[in-house]
Amino acid sequence: MAVRNGAPITGASLTRVVDAALARLQTDYIDVFQLHWPNRGSYHFRQNWRFDPSAQNRAITQAHMIEVLETAQDLITQGKIRHIALSNESTWGTALWLRLAEELGLPRVCSIQNEYSLLCRTADTDLAELLVNENVTLLAFSPVPAGLLTGKYAGDVTPEDSRRALNPELGGRISPRVFDAVAAYLGIAARHGLDPAQMAIAWTLTRPFPTLPIIGATTTAQLANALKAADLTLAPEVLADIAIAYRAHPQPY
Repeated sequence: MAVRNGAPITGASLTRVVDAALARLQTDYIDVFQLHWPNRGSYHFRQNWRFDPSAQNRAITQAHMIEVLETAQDLITQGKIRHIALSNESTWGTALWLRLAEELGLPRVCSIQNEYSLLCRTADTDLAELLVNENVTLLAFSPVPAGLLTGKYAGDVTPEDSRRALNPELGGRISPRVFDAVAAYLGIAARHGLDPAQMAIAWTLTRPFPTLPIIGATTTAQLANALKAADLTLAPEVLADIAIAYRAHPQPY
């Protein structure tokens, strides 16, 4: 959920948004209801370059989480939602949500939707361990980050009517280093006879923690192409080349 105008998530707003969503979707229940952004802020969406948690108030954060989990329990009991989940959350935040749920007998978060791709692998060094040990699934959004790994922007071009024509920085993903990284992954796909977008999506399914990629498409042709990644198994040689490229081009934005 995201509260309009950037208002903090509260128990009351959670109830209000769930009821509105049920009416809008004309359904009886929601399988997984996600909290879109932590009240205390987050280092996602390129905020990692200037993230400063020193002003956070742990007591306020904990009280907020308990309130939301208690409300989620009420909504689950009423049959309105089945699971509560996170999005754009940190490892520490996710761990605290899990600990409070366990200590207080409240609903456990089942997944976390964070950006994750060949070009954005912040989860590898902190969140991955939590996902494995706590059996929380990563819903990896932007696995072909804003189309960069399709190859359509290769060489720093901007096709007419593309997303970049409307958003030149692609949500902060354009940097002095990104096109070298893109070229490396496009080269791997070409050498192994793979579609680069399919390779990028299939790679997320090789990770050592539970992962489900979230794909986006502007056209049905893009969607059909992306769905083929579900049946693609990357050869060890491809994964080895990807590992080499990652060491040469870590976190390009």
